[in-house]
Amino acid sequence: MHKTLKAIPFSFHRCPKFHCLASFSYLTPLHHLTSAPSFSSSSSSSQWFGFLRDAISTSDLTLGKCTHARILAFEENPERFLVNNLISMYSKCGSLSYARRVFDKMPERDLVSWNSILAAYAQSSEGVVENIEEGFFLFRILRQSVVFTSRMTLAPLLKLCLHSGCVWASEAVHGYACKIGLESDEFVAGFLVNIYLKFGKVKEGRVLFEEMPYRDVVLWNLMLKAYLDMGFKEEAVDLSSAFHRSGLHPNEITLRLLARISGDDSDGGQVNSFANGNDASEIRSKNQRLTKCLQASQYSALLQCFTDMVESNLECDQVTFILVLVTVNRLDSLVLGQQVHCMTLKLGFDLMLTVANSLINMYCKQRKIGFARTVFHSMSERDLVSWNSIIDGLTQSGLEMEAVCMFMELLRRGLTPDQYTMTSVLKATSSLPESLSLNKQVHVHAIKFNNVADSYVSTALIDAYSRNSCMQEAEVLFERNSFDPVAWNAMMSGYAQSHDGHKTLKLFALMHKQGERSDDFTLATVLKTCGSLFAINQGKQAHAYAIKSGYDLDLWVSSGILDMYVKCGDMRAAHFAFNSIPVPDDVAWTSMISGCIENGEEERAFHVYSQMRLMGVLPDEFTIATLAKASSCLTALEQGRQIHANALKLNCTGDPFVGTSLVDMYAKCGSIDDAYSLFTRIEMRNIAAWNAMLVGLAQHGEGKEALQLFKQMKSLGIKPDKVTFIGVLSACSHSGLVSEAYKQIQLMHRDYGIKPEIEHYSCLADALGRAGLVREAEKLIESMSLEASASMYRALLAACRVQGDTETGKRVATKLLELEPSDSSAYVLLSNMYAAASKWCEMKLARTMMKGQKVKKDPGFSWIEVKNKIHLFVVDDRSNPQTELIYEKVKDVIRDIKQEGYVPETDFTLVDVEEEEKERALYYHSEKLAVAFGLMNTPPSTPIRVIKNLRVCVDCHNAMKYIAKVYGREIVLRDANRFHRFKDGKCSCGDFW
Repeated sequence: MHKTLKAIPFSFHRCPKFHCLASFSYLTPLHHLTSAPSFSSSSSSSQWFGFLRDAISTSDLTLGKCTHARILAFEENPERFLVNNLISMYSKCGSLSYARRVFDKMPERDLVSWNSILAAYAQSSEGVVENIEEGFFLFRILRQSVVFTSRMTLAPLLKLCLHSGCVWASEAVHGYACKIGLESDEFVAGFLVNIYLKFGKVKEGRVLFEEMPYRDVVLWNLMLKAYLDMGFKEEAVDLSSAFHRSGLHPNEITLRLLARISGDDSDGGQVNSFANGNDASEIRSKNQRLTKCLQASQYSALLQCFTDMVESNLECDQVTFILVLVTVNRLDSLVLGQQVHCMTLKLGFDLMLTVANSLINMYCKQRKIGFARTVFHSMSERDLVSWNSIIDGLTQSGLEMEAVCMFMELLRRGLTPDQYTMTSVLKATSSLPESLSLNKQVHVHAIKFNNVADSYVSTALIDAYSRNSCMQEAEVLFERNSFDPVAWNAMMSGYAQSHDGHKTLKLFALMHKQGERSDDFTLATVLKTCGSLFAINQGKQAHAYAIKSGYDLDLWVSSGILDMYVKCGDMRAAHFAFNSIPVPDDVAWTSMISGCIENGEEERAFHVYSQMRLMGVLPDEFTIATLAKASSCLTALEQGRQIHANALKLNCTGDPFVGTSLVDMYAKCGSIDDAYSLFTRIEMRNIAAWNAMLVGLAQHGEGKEALQLFKQMKSLGIKPDKVTFIGVLSACSHSGLVSEAYKQIQLMHRDYGIKPEIEHYSCLADALGRAGLVREAEKLIESMSLEASASMYRALLAACRVQGDTETGKRVATKLLELEPSDSSAYVLLSNMYAAASKWCEMKLARTMMKGQKVKKDPGFSWIEVKNKIHLFVVDDRSNPQTELIYEKVKDVIRDIKQEGYVPETDFTLVDVEEEEKERALYYHSEKLAVAFGLMNTPPSTPIRVIKNLRVCVDCHNAMKYIAKVYGREIVLRDANRFHRFKDGKCSCGDFW
């Protein structure tokens, strides 16, 4: 496409004037003290002066400082002209503070001294209000002294006026120049004309211009350009005639200005005489052709036409370059833009305001804000378009604070912002943290400059207040300006962010009632709100509207529809919505996988993942983490390991979210060693990773290890949160560390300001109950300011059953049933407790009460994963194809462990029958069947992992210890409360569960 540009004889990086733009910085060699010229006591003032001149010419501050130090060392009273040159050197090297320090220490100052320090402040005054004010202050002191001023004094003073942006300051200096007789001085008058024109005071500038005895081409150009920019066409034509009569020879800038006049006015015969053979009509013709090519999107033809103009040496004008720079934006070609920029520099068009503005816009669109900044700061004059372009570019590039600072500078210079300025600044302030104060200040300026009624500004203000959840302020603005669809979207999004979704839906209904048309953003916001409110009926209506308006094919909207159905729990509709997406992206696939998990369809989640990979869509970090969660829910260790392998292959294990999810997966699947090994390899551990590891160790009964990890966490300066202390207290509970639990409760409140919640007290009560201190646990629950939960009473009732405290158990069961009358576990625990105490009448009464309340006990079952297949067992189960072999294996196991010392715990059998029948009732519990199946179907010495939905009974727990010892196998059993890791005849829970 850009082959036509080969003929353009310019290179962006070869252009000397633009070299600093291309590299953004250049290195000035610094002379260190060791490489400085040799000094001696015999060095003369002329030699010192020579060294200072070298420092000034090379901008070498280090050499200048070295020379200054040697002057002070060898000259007791250095001559005044040397001191003046020191001030000048520091000024030219950009060190205003050193220049001022030298000036303040001078015992006597002459006019050169004052002029030098004023020049220093003028050089450092652009954009720095403090330096401008200090420069004016020094001038006032100078006027009070006996030193007479000259034109060299007024030069820096006028530069300060220009940078201050204050017309009154320039007028005051003008008056002072008249007072001392310098109003006719060529230099002073020329500078004043330039200042007046820059401030838009064209009439004042023209009066001063006419009074000047001599006017060079530069001043004529300034006047012509001012008239053209202000739209004074007739005055520009008259001035061009006067220029013709002056006898001066026009330069390139003059010719371009005259060409602008000829294009604006039909009476341009006299102007065209200055063209020196260049045919302005031909340029206009070429520009018209370029315009047609641009309108027809014929970019190659436009570039070819531009190249032909360059090759034929036909003069280009500002319109030419503006059209080409628009083409650069359309083609998104930075290289082409740099080449065009280089041409403008070589031909001098970069000095033209409209071209410079187009260059800023081009670089901002190319996301090269550094180049845009350089162009902006190199402009001799700027209009509001210049400021708007750079502010918007900074905002779009994520430099919001710099954009706000640029806006403040615009205000300091006395410019009046328009609606585009305000919109860009509000977009910047809205993206900043704690931006409400800034938004309000910009709002004040919008009112001050009468911009607040503009639809763009009001919509931006609505969006800004909505982002800060200031919906009352947003509502006031919205009521006045409700005609913009973007404003409707901003309001609905603001309500959603403020957790006031019902207002979002009401506004959506009102929007349709008033005939406003929704867009993709509207529908996405409404669908997200329906999902968060579980408002499936409204969500279906939004879905229907999306289909009717054709937005259902939009990937953003279709993903919102899918997410809404997932959150509302309608997986059938979610599958339909997902299958309706023509080409789902990774976000849609992940939403579907996550939805399956959230709605208890973990196995289907893996099926969807398999389809995703078959479609060639690569998972991202969130997908991997979601699948790891599915493995945790299913306790499918092998599936989890495959997900881990995929994460390694995709190189995303370094992601903290993925790493944390995998650690949690291994811990919940019973492989705490793998969880800890992975945890130690995570480089960037966030608090969630530490919490996952702590809770995992606690669930596995590794209380001491969990507390050691907590100590390590604190030593690294990581601040724990309330979840961390749940893990720590849970570790204390499962390990029987009662005093440590009390210590941690006090620590979290005293040292970290975390107020204990019901979950923390539950862990403490559980620790007391497991340690046999059931009465103390009951007192703790009664003394709490918080309302006790059913889980607290349930844990305490289980402890009462273990300890055989039927009296306390009866009171606790009564309170538990008051909270949850249909809780089957309360009746079961109570009847078990009576059975263990051989109180059969009370046991039968508890069972009768359970039947009277029509409460059904959850059936107990266990499952084991072998070769990626789940095998489920219930008590006395005979549905497995290997049933006969399994039951024979159970008999063999019971025989072997009895020889080792196993004695069945018949005290917990709930029927009043013979001892032998009680023993047989214990043999075929679901977990024993699952372990027997594991012994038959897994290789020797490999761990056996079994999951049970209820709490493991005392007899099975005791039997597992013997089985692990006799068969030399590690058995990991996860029940409803925790993990039990049986090895060498011991359990990780320490018999506290």
